[in-house]
Amino acid sequence: MSQADTLPFGMPYRKESRYDPPAALLDLQAVPVRRIRYHPDGVEGWLVTGYDEAKRALADVRWSSAADPVRSPIDLPGFHDAGRPVTPGFFNFFDPPEHTRIRRKLTGSFTLRRMRALEAHVGVLVDRHIEAMKAKGAPADLVTDFALPVPALVIGEMLGVPDEDRERFHTASAEVVDMTLPFERRGQVMMELFGYLAGLVPGKREHPGPDILSDLAADPELGDDEICGMAALLLLAGHETTANMLALGTFALLEHPDQMALLRADPALMPGAVEELLRYLTILHIGRLRVASEDFEFEGHRIRAGDHVTISLQAANRDPSRFPDPHALDVTRDAQGHLAFGFGVHQCIGHQLARIEMRIGFAKLLAAFPGLALAVPSETIPLRSDMVTYGVHTLPVAW
Repeated sequence: MSQADTLPFGMPYRKESRYDPPAALLDLQAVPVRRIRYHPDGVEGWLVTGYDEAKRALADVRWSSAADPVRSPIDLPGFHDAGRPVTPGFFNFFDPPEHTRIRRKLTGSFTLRRMRALEAHVGVLVDRHIEAMKAKGAPADLVTDFALPVPALVIGEMLGVPDEDRERFHTASAEVVDMTLPFERRGQVMMELFGYLAGLVPGKREHPGPDILSDLAADPELGDDEICGMAALLLLAGHETTANMLALGTFALLEHPDQMALLRADPALMPGAVEELLRYLTILHIGRLRVASEDFEFEGHRIRAGDHVTISLQAANRDPSRFPDPHALDVTRDAQGHLAFGFGVHQCIGHQLARIEMRIGFAKLLAAFPGLALAVPSETIPLRSDMVTYGVHTLPVAW
């Protein structure tokens, strides 16, 4: 590809509508793998927007998750301030075999069978917060009263975090992924989180419980730094993303009353509706960032070691060659195979847990509040467009 074909810095990522990817990004799907300029030093790399191409890139371990520094074609604070530190236990930033060694320590905690065993307990937590909303009365903020606390309680209990400390984890995780905050502040919050987790490990060794942190603390192959990193990663990824999906998904259904009516009429549609909402919303809207670990051929292009790539999940999930009429929210669609959780060795380890929380959360909300509606004009809802995970900051609702 010639120099003239290289896209300038500034891959479009700001949405013109609440749910759709930027039109300029979708326009790039005509060439699903293309050169793009990366900021701030003008280094060039690649942008992947096609579904098939994105899936192959995510599965190709030659696109490394461990290389540093990682660059983004998006001008957000913190991406270019410093190299990414290698955090012990953060296996999403590792490549096999190190990634495999650490991730396999957790796979037993996230099997489909163990996740299904949690369903009744998730239902109890959802019911508890719905009853609290009813008792408090309308209007309520669906984010703070429901979407954030439910997954925070679930992942907190799985890890063995004391009840009284779970609010601090929501605050910490929100700050760590808030790209509007200074890089130094986010680093400070992460260190505070590590310090707290490190303080829990000795007690888990002495008095183990039926929780993930106790299991990790008992593993002689893991150091304390790795245990804290693994736990912090699960805390950050285990409730922030699900919370955003619960809130943004509810917002989307309220704005698509025909789809909400279908779900009310036939609750059996809910599992498929969750997959469709995941595809349609794709809250990891920046995508996956990788670096080539060697020279190789990819989709007819010569890739050089050190080349950067942005794999746009939101563009791939709107690829019309894979999902007909991709910009329509259709809860009857078969959306299986979407890339909202990634793909390959780095697919989200908690994807089954997230699905269970969403299926139960959405179903019980619709059943408990037949008159659920926005309490403010929809255009006033503040969006998380400058954060790693897209969503809403608040969602005032009434019933």
